[in-house]
Amino acid sequence: MSTTLKSRLGIVESITGPADRIRPMTALELEWKQRTYDKLLQVLDLSLMGSVEDEQARSQIREIGLRLLVEAAAPLSLGQRQFIVRRIEDEVMGHGPLEPLLADPTISDILVNGADQVYVERRGKLERTEVRFNDDQHLLNIIDRIVSAVGRRIDESSPMVDARLADGSRVNAIIPPLALNGPVVSIRRFAVELLGVEDLLKIGTLTQPVADVLRGVVAARLNVLISGGTGAGKTTLLNILSGFIPKDERIVTIEDSAELQLQQPHVVRLETRPPNIEGRGEITQRDLVRNSLRMRPDRIVIGEVRGAEALDMLQAMNTGHDGSLTTVHANTARDALSRVENMVSMTGLPFPIKALRAQIASAIQVVVQVERSEDGKRRVTSVQEINGMEGDIITMSEIFSFRRTGIDEQGQVQGALVPTGVVPAFHKRLTVRGFNILTTAFRP
Repeated sequence: MSTTLKSRLGIVESITGPADRIRPMTALELEWKQRTYDKLLQVLDLSLMGSVEDEQARSQIREIGLRLLVEAAAPLSLGQRQFIVRRIEDEVMGHGPLEPLLADPTISDILVNGADQVYVERRGKLERTEVRFNDDQHLLNIIDRIVSAVGRRIDESSPMVDARLADGSRVNAIIPPLALNGPVVSIRRFAVELLGVEDLLKIGTLTQPVADVLRGVVAARLNVLISGGTGAGKTTLLNILSGFIPKDERIVTIEDSAELQLQQPHVVRLETRPPNIEGRGEITQRDLVRNSLRMRPDRIVIGEVRGAEALDMLQAMNTGHDGSLTTVHANTARDALSRVENMVSMTGLPFPIKALRAQIASAIQVVVQVERSEDGKRRVTSVQEINGMEGDIITMSEIFSFRRTGIDEQGQVQGALVPTGVVPAFHKRLTVRGFNILTTAFRP
């Protein structure tokens, strides 16, 4: 399209912002979008789109789309034409109606419950959006585009799938007949901007004394287990604690879906592989943990233990690979140890309970509990040290605890993360390694 025509129509390169793009389309806009989309596919060589830069391809789609609307004398305002063209651009180059949500940095989760219901999470709170799909088939097409990009498929014979977007966001999709109200998509956004300790201090996730203790714990090569519920911030905290590992150490990370963003220069990243269409070729976390032991790691960081790999993780922690970090789903620090115990039992090996608990108590030194409260904020609620065994019971000492005092008028949880008065046994280990944390940090 010529510059003169652009100027006469008042067209700018950046048309419609995210707020405009998420409103539902009117019947007239929907009709003209479909007409223009069909004509665009006839005049545009989509096979060449992959050979040009993304922005160049988008610009070409915008120009052709606007030209087609002008030539057809569509009874639409300039704003409506720009809105339609942007939706066509998202349809051809991106993920359709999801594209403006994926472009919004304030959104941490996108939850699609069928074609007519899309929720997002902002600042820990769920809210419904005005985003809509044309119908279930439209949503299925977008799901198929997402999963096919990573070599996966989804259909009636394989109605569930886990995939990953190009930016690292995790996607889970489940379709009919398993999903009764239409296709369901859950997208856990990938954090582009790395949070640091200062950010957690600012938002109240932890306090300076706790941050200092955790920095010393990681640098002094104590094994740390981070536990919490879904969306509590386990991976975020794991990422930050991993940043305390010295830069001269070799780190091997093992994840189901690569999310960790370690900044050290010597990092080896491993990711599991699901089975192929024939059900073969699966590589589990347990396979990767076993293999990592042959890779001469100084540290092993496991994104989350959720199965039989827990046994191999404990054995690694007990055989010289100290300073390892991992996360687990659990509601309390005590429950986290029970979860590890249950996961070891998944191996099918007959372990005496006392011997298994002794191995857990020997392998893990610190458990950090994180929680997302009803006000949407994520907080460290407990830091506990594992002391050892008393009979058949693993003994633990709570070092820091979140003392809740109530809820204010705005619905914000009130309370503070305070020391309990217990000086941990690992304090001496931190001191001899150069981390002079005063015992006053543990006074209530």
